[in-house]
This record gives sequence, C-alpha cells and structure tokens, in this order.
Amino acid sequence: MLQLVVVVAVVILTSAVFVRIEVTRLERAAEGTALAIAQSVAAQDDLRTQVTRLSVDGTDLDPTDLADGPVQQAALDARRRTGALFVVVTDDRGIRLAHPDADRIGAMVSTSPDAALSGRESVSWARGTLGESARAKVPVYGTGAGGAGAGRASRPVVGEVSVGFARDRVYDTLVEDSVPVVGAGLVAVLLAVIASVLIRRRLVRLTLGVQPEELVTLVQNQRAVLGGVGEGVIAVSPSGTVTVCNAEAARLLALTRPVGRAVTDLDLPDALAAMLDRAASTPASATVVAGPQVLLVDVRSVFRDGLDLGRVAVLRDRTDVEALSRRLDAVGSLTQALRAQRHEFANRLHAIAGLLDVGETARARAYLADVQERGPLRYPVQHADRLTEPFLQAFLGAKGVEAAERGVLLRIGPETLVQGTITEPGDVTTVLGNLVDNAVTAALSGAGASPDQQQPWVEVEVLDDGTTLHLSVVDSGPGVPGELDLFARRSPGPRAAGADDGGSADPGQVHGLGIGLPLSREIARRNGGDVWLADPGGPGGPGDGRGDDTTHGAVFCARLEGAVG
Repeated sequence: MLQLVVVVAVVILTSAVFVRIEVTRLERAAEGTALAIAQSVAAQDDLRTQVTRLSVDGTDLDPTDLADGPVQQAALDARRRTGALFVVVTDDRGIRLAHPDADRIGAMVSTSPDAALSGRESVSWARGTLGESARAKVPVYGTGAGGAGAGRASRPVVGEVSVGFARDRVYDTLVEDSVPVVGAGLVAVLLAVIASVLIRRRLVRLTLGVQPEELVTLVQNQRAVLGGVGEGVIAVSPSGTVTVCNAEAARLLALTRPVGRAVTDLDLPDALAAMLDRAASTPASATVVAGPQVLLVDVRSVFRDGLDLGRVAVLRDRTDVEALSRRLDAVGSLTQALRAQRHEFANRLHAIAGLLDVGETARARAYLADVQERGPLRYPVQHADRLTEPFLQAFLGAKGVEAAERGVLLRIGPETLVQGTITEPGDVTTVLGNLVDNAVTAALSGAGASPDQQQPWVEVEVLDDGTTLHLSVVDSGPGVPGELDLFARRSPGPRAAGADDGGSADPGQVHGLGIGLPLSREIARRNGGDVWLADPGGPGGPGDGRGDDTTHGAVFCARLEGAVG
C-alpha cells in the first residue's frame, strides 16, 4: 500500500507539473500571437495615416463617423482573420478609434495606454470590458516627420493598437494535450500494482514470513545492545576483518565505515591494533590514546562450541577522568604547599609577636614588609621573585617542593613576566603541571651520566600577552630522540587482565610517552592554543645557563588562549 501511495503521488505530481507547464506555454503563445497581430496592424500604412490624422490635439471625434470609418474596418478585418477577442485602436490620448462594440468608440480605454503611448510594447493578462484576456499593446507611429523611410525614433507616437485573446480560447487545447499524460499515468499506476504484489511475495519468502513490525523489534533489540550503551564495541573475525562497530566505537576511534575492512587497513592506535590482531585468547586491558581521547580498552576472545569467532573490544572514554585526575594531583600539591605555608606563617607570627613584646617595633615592621614582599613561605624555587602572579607563584612553589624532594632544582627563567591574573586555573594547572612533571622525570633520567654533572634542574618561563599565556619548560635531561613523536597516539601498552603494575611508571618513559602530552595539547587547542616541542635538545645545546654548553634537555612550549584576565 505504501508503494502504491508513493506511485500515485508521483503520477499526480508529475501530471500537475505538466499541466502547469502546458498552461504557461499556452499563455506565452497567446501573448506572443497577440503581440505579432498588434504589430502587424500597427504597421499598416493606411491605418497609420488615419490615426495620425485623427490624433490632433483639440480635434472632436464623431463616434458615428468612426464606427463606419477605415480604422474600425481595418480593426474588424484583423479580428475576423485572427479570431482575436478584440482589436482596439486609440489615438494619442487613449480614446478608442476602433472597438468590437461600436457603442464604446469615442470613449477612453478601460486599461492604461501609457506604456504604448510612451513608445513601449507590452504583453499581459488583464481584465477589460470584454473580460479577462491575454493582451498585447504596441504604439502606432505617425507618418509625419522624417518621411516614409524614417526610423521610429524620428516619428511621433500617435496612438496604440491593443489585441487580446480570451482565456477560453487560449486553453481550448489543454484537455486534448493532457489526454496522453493521463493515460501514461494510469498505465504507471497499473504497473505499480503488479510490481507491488510481486515484491511483497518475494519479501515474504526472503524474510520467512517475518513482518515489518517484527523486523523493527529485532533491530531495536540489536540497537539496545550495541547503540544504547555508553561504551564502544568493535568485533573482529579470526581473519582480522571488522564485523561489528557501533557508533560510539566509530566516534572514539574516528573511523568511517570500518565494517568489512581489515584491522590493518584502519588507522588504529598501535596497542589496540596489536590486541585485536593477536591470536592468543588471553584477555587483555590497556589504556590507549586515540587522538584527543584517552580510552580504557578491554579485549576478549569469543568462542562457541570450541569455534573461534574472533575478538571483541569494549572501549570506555576516560578522557575527562584523566584530565580531572591530573588536576586533582595539582590540587594535592597545592594543598601540601598551603599546609606548609600555614605552618611557616604561624611561626612567623610568633616571631613578630616576640619582637613586639620586647619593644622592637621597627624590626617587626621591617619583618612584616619582607613577609609581604616575599610571601610567608620561601619555596625551594630559584629566582621565585621573578613571578608575582599569586596562583602561578603558589602552584610552581608546590611543584618546586615536589621537585626538591626528588633532588631536582626548579627555577624561574629570566624572561618571565606575568602582569595579569590567571582566569583559567584548571587548564593552566593541567598543561603546566604535566610539562613540569615530565621535565622533572627527564632531568632525573639524565642525572649521573657523568661524575662531574651538576644538580638536575628544570627551568620555567611564563609570559602573558593580553589574555594569552605563553609557557616554556626546559630541563637538563638527555633530550628527545629526533625520530620519536611524543604527541603520537601512544599508550603504556596492553597488559593481561588482572595484572598489577603497582602504579609505577616506566623510568624510561620520560616526557609523557603515555597520555599526558596528547591530553595537554587537546586542552590547549580547545580554545585556540597549542602545545609543541620547540627543541628536542641533546648535545651541543645552550646547556643550563651556568657555563655548561655541552648538553641540554628538551624545550616544550605552550600557548593558552584566554587564560589571563
């Protein structure tokens, strides 16, 4: 029934379009015929001569004489020859000189003659004294100035000729022209009935009699399993071909139509591709970085009656959780710093109270001024006075305490200058904290390479430019190998389900060979910023700025838009 309704609707629509096109064609043809007749009548020399004679300002026109005159006869002859509804001739004032109804001669025309009297030809559909018609109006040029061979521009307009065709006359062939179209439409509907019956029988055979409503139920059940869950699901056959991939998995992995393609042909993270391609049946789990996403992946093999059906991976988005965890780590560092600051502040208050008790008011005031300028706690950060923004001062102070506990000196670079106030502490905490933590790890990895090596160090420079915050972090580590892409989609690698790594990171994984740098770059790029490796470091670099020009670590830079107010 639906197919029949569609066919009938299409037939009706196309028939209506044909009728409309045919009506338009007939109207244009009628207008063109009326214009041609009007031009022919207006070009007759005898008529032009008579109209020129009658179109004299102030001349009284006798309707009786005009009814039997040559102008009326010429108009009637043209009307009889062409079958027009009317042929009307006027003088240069719009007064009728000829009309099918002789009683209307000598009166003004019912429609405006201004266009023709101004020398312009026009066609239109309008209603006059004889009803609605397709009419054309053309000017009648005089036979005076310029002679018979003169152009129109040199001759005055002495009147107009108006020719019209009745609407009934225009559409008298419409029904006859529409018969083939209606017949073709009926044949199309008949063929649609036959085709619908045959298609229905075939569908019943193919679906084993399952009706459309039951098919909908089956699809809903499948969608409830694959599309109604928040996790991504991707299944691979034993031959390595993707057989199932729900919308969430395609979104997380940025895949387009992966079903039916080999795993090796898809742009998957290396760890995930290895887990799906493995022949082993051991379940495995891993944290995988896929573009800007941090995914927790669980892979299981599927068997039925001893037959290997392939492997199924369940993907869970942990991007926000990872970002929140890193921010909480930074908040924990700040909390420890504030706790130490509170303790130190209490000690300094006792010192001030003691000075006041012994009458050392001047020394108490000087001590208070020093506390106000330098803060209540002197963090183990070299050149900390170069940074005056409160949030950055406290955050880098806390990082300095952590670095000092690990034997690394944190210092503020000479180009540091922040005049504004941090307005996006969450983004700054995540990006800057990750870069500093990676730099501390890298500095430690390069410590002890030579007996005379100085204390490992990390240098941070912060500069604001309007609402943009620029960050630069350099360390004393061994640098980054040139062939290593730190921002590539990389993960710590798969591990067997249930395995415990104790939460310890691989000492060789410096500068975030996991999820830190890709996550930081994604956070920066959300508002138009970026994170990049400005210098991979290595031998022959600028050193630590204290005379050692043999080696330096990697230089990372970041730009955070809208982070300063």
